[in-house]
Amino acid sequence: MALSVIRSVSEDLDPQPAEELALSIVVPCFDEAIGLPELVRRCSASAHAVVGDSYEIILIDDGSSDGSWPVMTSLMREYCNLIAIKLSRNFGHQVALSAGLAAIRGRVVLVIDADLQDPPELLGEMMESMTSSGADVVYGQRRSRAGESFFKSWTAKVFYRLLQRSTDVAIPLDTGDFRLMSRRIAELVAQMPERDRFIRGMVASVGFKQIPFLYDRCERFAGTTKYPISKMIKFAADAFFGYSMVLLRFSSIAALGLLVALVFVAAYSFYGWVTGDVVPGWTSIMMMIILVAFFQLVALSVIGEYVGRIYLSTKSRPLFIVDRVERGLASSDVVRNMSGALR
Repeated sequence: MALSVIRSVSEDLDPQPAEELALSIVVPCFDEAIGLPELVRRCSASAHAVVGDSYEIILIDDGSSDGSWPVMTSLMREYCNLIAIKLSRNFGHQVALSAGLAAIRGRVVLVIDADLQDPPELLGEMMESMTSSGADVVYGQRRSRAGESFFKSWTAKVFYRLLQRSTDVAIPLDTGDFRLMSRRIAELVAQMPERDRFIRGMVASVGFKQIPFLYDRCERFAGTTKYPISKMIKFAADAFFGYSMVLLRFSSIAALGLLVALVFVAAYSFYGWVTGDVVPGWTSIMMMIILVAFFQLVALSVIGEYVGRIYLSTKSRPLFIVDRVERGLASSDVVRNMSGALR
């Protein structure tokens, strides 16, 4: 399972408790060898300007085949704050990002993609927004998307709006994984045992104070997109199946529509039977067909509701998440029981 992989990464990387840092920058990478030197240079300069030397840059090689790993290791000679994690194969962007989140030591975590479409120079402004607002998450919300085709921009716009209308979790519009978040949020996300991971939805689901940060997305610094249509479809499927029960409830919507049709057909059939304008037997046949279909759809909708609830419960998401505990002499047992929500 994904959870066991995440734990092993954290334990192998840092078996002993290490000094806490001010900032961790987590960057999942897949075939980004050309742009890695510029990525590390800009991330390092931005981090140093905000927190001095109290930062780390965690690069996760997600099964690259273009020599990204040798580039990462060579950059360590120049950048002592760099950490590289090599996965055994390509697990996908969201799993690679989860592996990086499990290895952090910073009090604050910046998640950024390796293509430099999201400028690391915005770190200082995002940190100011987090400090002044007391938020746990400052998520980048795109005003514009430079260098992207009309098809990709349009499908992304449709995707976010359909997802927002079909889920109970308030997932912000026009946002990616580019965000600054507190360590407790990063650890909560890393501990979630979901296999088909949708990080921006998982971050939204934990709650706490989350605020937008408007910015203009840039063109890729180098290389080509690593999200072809097939991966985009899988990503959208993970989002909808992981955070929406609309598809399971489709039979309920169809049953409601069939009920409305049944009323009109019944009225027409009764009228035709009275006036003799219909073939004998047609009324009873139509009524029976519609009634049987209606009850079948009702039964499917009930089954779908139960299956959906079972599906959500098997994800093992915390029932609730503790924000603060004030301990009294008589409440220690309650506190111990509540601590299980964070496991």
